[in-house]
Amino acid sequence: MEFYSSSDTCQHTAGNPQVASRVSPWLSPLAHLFGRHCLLPLFFGQIRITGQKNIPTSGPVILAPTHRARWDALLVPYATADCLREQDLRFMVTIDECQGLQGWFVRRLGGFPVDSKHPSIRTLRHGVELLQQNKTLVIFPEGNIFRDGQVHQLKPGIARLALSAESSHSGLGVKIIPIGINYSQPYPNWGTDVSIHIGSPIRVTDYMSGCIKQDAKSITADLAKALQQLSHQETKITNHAFAEITNS
Repeated sequence: MEFYSSSDTCQHTAGNPQVASRVSPWLSPLAHLFGRHCLLPLFFGQIRITGQKNIPTSGPVILAPTHRARWDALLVPYATADCLREQDLRFMVTIDECQGLQGWFVRRLGGFPVDSKHPSIRTLRHGVELLQQNKTLVIFPEGNIFRDGQVHQLKPGIARLALSAESSHSGLGVKIIPIGINYSQPYPNWGTDVSIHIGSPIRVTDYMSGCIKQDAKSITADLAKALQQLSHQETKITNHAFAEITNS
């Protein structure tokens, strides 16, 4: 996750809405250290990860995980840290998650708000700016948390944002990385096992036919298919063997 510089803010007010993200230079390393070596390994049973080789080490990237629990926002950085050593992550989160004590942390860990029912052009613009700066952005394409293990209808915004960024700069090279997250229990508690499977990149340039509406539909359909396949693979992983990372 990213933290803040004084010029960046994460705010949303009725009178003058602003969308930005910021990175705290002191909270970020503390949060990563505590989460990676203390909180997650102690809380969960096994954390098993496959497909890390699919994460680009540079360039604009959108990580697109399934959303099964609030723990997902901590597990995504955990799973990608070794590949993105020099990068913090930016998170597109709901407005509610930018409120209260939780919001205080979210706003300093790279989170910026989106109204999922009425997304604003400001949110889209900020997401595009992050990708233009070769940042790594995390967006949960299902929008909400679903605990039934099924991939639900994806929001179209992630594809539109990716296409907008790619069309703004020739050769930008935006990639969308599908990530399947699966817990051994619908409501994770102490000792729950987790499997995380990272899929092959979806290259946005491969979908740019000139018709943004159709291109967005194609990306969304392929992303949904990839997430469904990853969910199926995670079921097999949960019942059989795991690979690249276990708690250490």
